[in-house]
Amino acid sequence: MSTSTLPAWQPRPWQWGLSVSVLILLGVAAWWLSSAGPDPLLSFSLLSGAIFGIVLQRSRFCFYCITRDFLERREANGLLGLLAALAVGTLGYHAVFGAFMPEAVPGRLPPGAHIGPVSPALVLGALAFGFGMALAGSCISAQFYRLGEGALGAPIALLGALAGFVSGFYSWNFLYLRWMQEAAVPWLPHHLGYGGSLLLQLALLALLAVFLLKFSRRKTVTAPGSTAEAIFGQRWPTYVGGILIGMLGTIAYLRIAPLGVTAELGSIARTAGAGLPGFPLRLEGLDGFRGCATVVKETLLSRNGVFVLALIAGAFAAALPAGDFQPRFPALRESLRLFAGGLLMGWGAMVALGCTVGVLLSGIMAAAVSGWVFLVLSMAGLWAGWKLRQRMGW
Repeated sequence: MSTSTLPAWQPRPWQWGLSVSVLILLGVAAWWLSSAGPDPLLSFSLLSGAIFGIVLQRSRFCFYCITRDFLERREANGLLGLLAALAVGTLGYHAVFGAFMPEAVPGRLPPGAHIGPVSPALVLGALAFGFGMALAGSCISAQFYRLGEGALGAPIALLGALAGFVSGFYSWNFLYLRWMQEAAVPWLPHHLGYGGSLLLQLALLALLAVFLLKFSRRKTVTAPGSTAEAIFGQRWPTYVGGILIGMLGTIAYLRIAPLGVTAELGSIARTAGAGLPGFPLRLEGLDGFRGCATVVKETLLSRNGVFVLALIAGAFAAALPAGDFQPRFPALRESLRLFAGGLLMGWGAMVALGCTVGVLLSGIMAAAVSGWVFLVLSMAGLWAGWKLRQRMGW
């Protein structure tokens, strides 16, 4: 009697069917929003969110995971993918800036770009976010795409992030009046012009790439059995995801707003917190800053809310044929760690005016010094949280 070995990747018909159905529903929803929805730009938010979710899921673009790979195994492919995203986005943003503002005149900033103040509040927020990211096992954007993979611990981390945002609102006025009111909002083109800013950023990214390559170890990559398996079955190389995210970030900024995933969470927290005892009636200066803006919600459909929901749906559609949709309930101890990590990420994102997407990605692409500060300090917080996990055996 002879036996045959089944290929490692062999999705079932129901997985294909459900995945295609989700994508069709997303397309129909985008068509309806563009023709009869309350805001035509909701359609673009939905499509870009779905694409973002697919790219995050297929390329495993999780800030904590790719950093942990380098810390534990010296695998640098993930971090090199992050640098690719920043390089492509830097090129795209500077091209758009040149069209919006031919000259980087001091005192003026490009419309809508995530260029924030640099102050001790940003330092604290970035450190807290990085530490929380390590405790929760992924950043906020990765929690969303992992929700699409069936990670049932993700809602716990996101609930923690909502609580963290509420605590951030309670502490906002103190931090603003103490440190942020007079804080500088440095933008590299103000000092170097577009050419100098572009050259400096690309040089810094190149130096980081050289450092990663110098200390990295080669990772063995299994060749896919077919083109279909390379696209739908195996994880994409992170540099592919990085290039696509850099392109999407540029298009999103040109069309509607910089990439960001925390504005909706913050707005829900701000709306819900308004009824809590002692919640500040006035958040000094908050609405005048650039970043993932939070507002008191007056409608269920917001651009960032649609973006996030489509991100989850897109990740779900991508995870199904790959066999990555694997629902799992966390244990109690893990749930407590997820909530604590989410709490720190929410507070840090509120204080820093965004997360690894809204401040780090969109900020550095826009040549904001605040983006570089967030990168360095969130990585420092992540390292500290990773060391704690190693010591505690989590």
